[in-house]
Amino acid sequence: MQRRVFVKSGALALVTLGLSPSFLRRTAFGMELAGAAKGKTLICLFQRGAADALNLVVPHGERAYYALRPSIAIPRPSLRAEGAAIDLDGFFGLHPALAPLKPLYDRKLLAPIHAVGSPSATRSHFDAQDYMETATPDRKATPDGWLNRLLAVEGTCDECRAASAFHGVAMSSQTPRSMQGSADTVAMNSIEQFTIRAAGGQAERIEALYRTGSADLVHGAGREMFEAVEMLRAANPQRYQPRNGAEYPRTDFGRRLLQIAQLVKADVGMEIAFADIGGWDTHVNQGGATGQLANRLDDFARSIAALVTDLGDKMDDVVILTMSEFGRMARENGNRGTDHGHAGAMFAIGSAVRGGKVHGRWPGLEREQLFEQRDLALTTDFRAVFSEIASGHLGASRLDAIFPGYGDRRSEWIGVL
Repeated sequence: MQRRVFVKSGALALVTLGLSPSFLRRTAFGMELAGAAKGKTLICLFQRGAADALNLVVPHGERAYYALRPSIAIPRPSLRAEGAAIDLDGFFGLHPALAPLKPLYDRKLLAPIHAVGSPSATRSHFDAQDYMETATPDRKATPDGWLNRLLAVEGTCDECRAASAFHGVAMSSQTPRSMQGSADTVAMNSIEQFTIRAAGGQAERIEALYRTGSADLVHGAGREMFEAVEMLRAANPQRYQPRNGAEYPRTDFGRRLLQIAQLVKADVGMEIAFADIGGWDTHVNQGGATGQLANRLDDFARSIAALVTDLGDKMDDVVILTMSEFGRMARENGNRGTDHGHAGAMFAIGSAVRGGKVHGRWPGLEREQLFEQRDLALTTDFRAVFSEIASGHLGASRLDAIFPGYGDRRSEWIGVL
């Protein structure tokens, strides 16, 4: 079957769901979709738009924080006011909308990381996201993302990679920058869409053609594609019920995390999962304990808490890592919002995480301590966190290949695992 026939016959519906073009190459190496092996999973969640780190992980013990933010600061826990920060260690606290994450902190599953981010000074969303997803700050020509390099170079489970089409999955309409590259990955809006669009009569007729005929590259790739669909069908997405009383928000982000949980528990060999959530660019009317930012955080926190609850003991093999391209300006602007800043905050979550403490060196918020006298200063390069998790959780050793220009700098690791 020639490629033009493949397209005209309607099987393009499968390709447009996000199967990487390199997906077709695996057959040439004799890889078959057998039962997927179990391994470790890294779930990366990107907060696109630059989340305000100072109101996510609130430095309520810092006097300058309240001087810089007279109308949007989160009240000190000691005031016991409505909407006060949720105390973590006497100095830092969580935004009240992040209350669903506090039990994870208490169980030592959650590790906030502060003053972390890119050493690049850019305040462009596009550039900063690109630098974080390629893990090459200030280098625009990098052809692939760091998660794809992690899959291509090495990781926790070679058997998973050889056995499964789903070792790298993005719950998105297109492949994110971090997962673009030579390794095979899948992007899909939903498991249901993937299976339903592949389950029509025309798809079944094409499947019959692929299961017969010559054993060339295209036939092999087609067979592999349909076997991948069968794997998802077997997971029975329409009847999936979250466990342990988990309740996901009825939002796009909540649905994406629910389906990631389903893939983890279906043992399809998923090593990397990715999802993102927008709406963090709060220049105007950001709000404090309530408002625009609080609404975003409510969806964010409840979705993550549901994912952890749903996975249960599976969290022994899962690490969740959140990130945003940069933080916000330390001082609120004239529109009761915040402008683009520098350092931000991350959350690492899992049984393997050293939770129950805030990681990273705090630089302070006095004028002379701020980056360019306006932003939270950077004390932890985001690649130190990425590489520690890639090595400690997924077993990567060739960090020089995964993080070109940065390499293996264990001295900068902060002990988040």
